[in-house]
Amino acid sequence: MKKHAIIPVFIPHRGCPNDCVFCNQKAITARDGDVKPEDVKNIIETYLPTLEGRGLETIELAFFGGSFTGIPMEDQSAFLKVAKRYKDAGYIHKIHMSTRPDYIDERILDNLKFYGADIIELGVQSFDDKVLAASARGHTSQAVYRACDLIKDYSFELGIQLMIGLPEDSLKSCIYSAKETVKLAPSIARLYPTIVLNDTRLLEMYKEGAYTPLTTEDALKITVEMYKMIDSAGINIIRVGLKSTDLITEGGEIQGNTYHPAFRQLVEGEIAKESLENQLIKNLLAENQPPNFFIEPEHNFSFSFYSNGNSFSNMVGNSKRNKLYFQGKYKKIRITYRVDDSLQDGHYVVRNREGY
Repeated sequence: MKKHAIIPVFIPHRGCPNDCVFCNQKAITARDGDVKPEDVKNIIETYLPTLEGRGLETIELAFFGGSFTGIPMEDQSAFLKVAKRYKDAGYIHKIHMSTRPDYIDERILDNLKFYGADIIELGVQSFDDKVLAASARGHTSQAVYRACDLIKDYSFELGIQLMIGLPEDSLKSCIYSAKETVKLAPSIARLYPTIVLNDTRLLEMYKEGAYTPLTTEDALKITVEMYKMIDSAGINIIRVGLKSTDLITEGGEIQGNTYHPAFRQLVEGEIAKESLENQLIKNLLAENQPPNFFIEPEHNFSFSFYSNGNSFSNMVGNSKRNKLYFQGKYKKIRITYRVDDSLQDGHYVVRNREGY
C-alpha cells in the first residue's frame, strides 16, 4: 500500500519566458488557463477527503507545470502562504515545487525557507553544454551546479530531472548526465525520454530532418543504463517517462515513436530480465553444460523465477515480453514465475528444480 501521496497544483508555463525546443506546457500538464492562490485552497480541499483513512505517512503539495520560482515573488508568496497554512495545521507534510536551475538564488531560497518549502526539483535535462545549447535551454551546466549547491546549502531536498534523446544528445552524454547526477546526490530523480510534441520548435526540426527522435527501443536501452547507475546510488527515481494524460496520447500531441504509456515498466522489466538471465546462465554453467547448450540443448531443465508481488509484473515484463523472450531463447527449459514476498522490490531470484 502506498504511504505517500501528492496533491498537484499545475501552473502552466507561468514564470518561464524561455522557449526550449521540446516544450509545450499545455500538452505536458494537460491544463489550460491561469491558477490563482484561492484555487490552491480549493484543490487541497478537494483532494484531502480522498486521502483520509489510507494510512498515508506523507502528503505533499506540489507546484508543477512551470517554473515556480520564476513567477513574481509576490505571487510565489501568495501560493506558498496557502500551502503553509495547511502544512502548519498538519493536513499536508511537505511543500514541493519544480523550477529551472537559472531561477534559483539566495533571495528566492530565503523566501521558500520562510514559507516552509521542502523539496525543489530542477529541470536539469542534461549536463552537456552542447545539448543544452541545441535545446535552447538558455543556460549552461554551470547554472545547474550552482543551483544544486545552493539548494543543498539551504537544506532543501533536491530533485533532478533528466531528459534522454535531446538534440545533439548521445549515449555518452546521457551516461555523463547520470554520473553527474550521482555526484550531486539528489534525494529524487526523474528520467524522461524526449517526446516530440505539437507546437514546438522540436517538431519543426523533426519535419525539417534536423532532428531524429529515438525509437522506443533505443530510448529504453539508454534509460536502462542511466536508471541502474542512479538507482544503485540510492537515489529514489520517482518517475520514468511522461505519464498519460488526455493530450499525451498517440495521435494526439505526439509525433514520432518514442512515447510509451508504460515506459517505466519497460525499463524496470528490462533490468529484471538482465538479472534473471545472468542468474539462469550461472545456474546452467553450474550444471556443467557445454557451450552449445544455449544453441541446441540436449536436456530438459526446470527453473523458477521469483520476485515479490510488487515486482511480479516487471519480472514477467510489459505485455509478457520477458516471458516471451525466455520462451523463445531457452526453448527446452521449463520456467515458472512465482511470488516470494520475502524478497525486496526489484530483487529477483532464479532457483533450479531442487530449489537452490
